[in-house]
Amino acid sequence: MNPLLRTPLLDGLELKNPVMPASGTYGAALEGKEFGDVRELGAIVTKTVTPKPRKGNPPPRLAETPCGMLNSIGLENPGLETFLAEVLPRALELGPPVILNLGGESLEEFEWGVERVQETGVVALEINLSCPNVQGGALPFATDPEACLRIAQSLSNRSELPLFFKLSPNTHLLCEVAMAAVEGGAQGLTLINTLLGMAVDWRLGRPRIARGVAGLSGPAIKPVALRCIYQVRQVVEVPILGVGGIQSVEDVCEFLAAGASAVQVGTQHFREPLAGVRLARELGELCAQEGFSVQDLQNRLGKDRKRNRDH
Repeated sequence: MNPLLRTPLLDGLELKNPVMPASGTYGAALEGKEFGDVRELGAIVTKTVTPKPRKGNPPPRLAETPCGMLNSIGLENPGLETFLAEVLPRALELGPPVILNLGGESLEEFEWGVERVQETGVVALEINLSCPNVQGGALPFATDPEACLRIAQSLSNRSELPLFFKLSPNTHLLCEVAMAAVEGGAQGLTLINTLLGMAVDWRLGRPRIARGVAGLSGPAIKPVALRCIYQVRQVVEVPILGVGGIQSVEDVCEFLAAGASAVQVGTQHFREPLAGVRLARELGELCAQEGFSVQDLQNRLGKDRKRNRDH
């Protein structure tokens, strides 16, 4: 382990570097290993798994944009039982610690899922409260602080594993929702999920995505992600997994400086299957060249602000 890249997240959970794939962009890393050595990733985050199988949304459900992409996959997955039996054992064999992303459409589904995945070998759960492509984009748990508090309390009481709640930028109450999640027992947060967006085929007179509205990801959302992380870091002290438009090692450093504890690489993986591996290598090289560590970078903006205030 490169000591400059050591990334402690929680007691008993330390990563060898802060780079991991974002949920929904890398499966369970089984495809990625065909391109190179995914053991260089700090962790693996799985695609969202739900208690029951989901076919996902009707096509077309992907559209390229000038600075990213729109998707409306709809959490297509084989269901939790099949995932645990057929996919997770192979993902665990890859080497990096596995964070399982869990979805659901009701409190009861989340409760059952959390209870089912205890003692399965994963190191943490990422609770997906914020997918805009299910429930008509209503996002009740990610936009209502009281609803978020209730689900956080319920799930934390059912889990021995640390819970990272993945939140939505599609609300003006993001900081309030984040504080509610932490008050309810979340040990960490993931910021952000996709922004609501749309693409139109004016010649055919219809949206380019079958469901109309979809989730925007890629470089276009990076400034929004940085703003969300920076603002939420002012009100909570738990680890934040930062995601949204990361392509370069400079992007990684910006997210860490803004308050992220580690980062997730998403849309870039569609054009570069080993983007996360590359960024982990480049971050090690940059740290050695510049003489700083990941922990030196983390929340640098907050440290500078505190230093200025103290003077």
